[in-house]
Amino acid sequence: MGLRALLGTEPALQVVAEAANVATGVEACVRLRPDVTLLDIRLPDGTGFEACRQILKRVPETRVLILTSAVDDAMVAEAISAGAQGYLLKEIDGRGLIQAIRDVAAGKSILDPAVTARVMQLLKATGSGRDPLGSLSPQERRVLALIADGCTNKEAGAKLGLSEKTVKNYLSTIFEKLHVSRRAEAAVIYAQDQRR
Repeated sequence: MGLRALLGTEPALQVVAEAANVATGVEACVRLRPDVTLLDIRLPDGTGFEACRQILKRVPETRVLILTSAVDDAMVAEAISAGAQGYLLKEIDGRGLIQAIRDVAAGKSILDPAVTARVMQLLKATGSGRDPLGSLSPQERRVLALIADGCTNKEAGAKLGLSEKTVKNYLSTIFEKLHVSRRAEAAVIYAQDQRR
């Protein structure tokens, strides 16, 4: 059963549009202002992350749920950074997807259980898991917040009045303290910490 047919079985849900690419999807969201927008990560003219950013910039009241076929730290971090309220694997069953749409529409954030398990592994790797950012200085937290928000080192430096090299040095220290090796992993830990 296709996605549209599945959602059509739920009387409380109404599919108002379908789009095959970023441009058409953004235009449909601006015109129709849906409560929830489902996005695939891979689109012919861009990514679901790009679409998410554009949609939320123009229709901030909509809630975005990203569907993907892979659990990937970088993708989870990118989805959170783009402003998505949910990240689900496409293998979710129909009832689970419908419930996730309801939850996101009600203001909740949703992570697929496999994604949650991966985030928990990352949190455990930081030590106690209770306060993964506790070892960071206030400036390191500011740098991490900007990186988690999708800023490049140069952009973060400009916002904080630091050189790009200084931001890079801060990131090295942050990675060491969080026991991670990639920006995406640090961003996932930051995003999870912000939900507490």
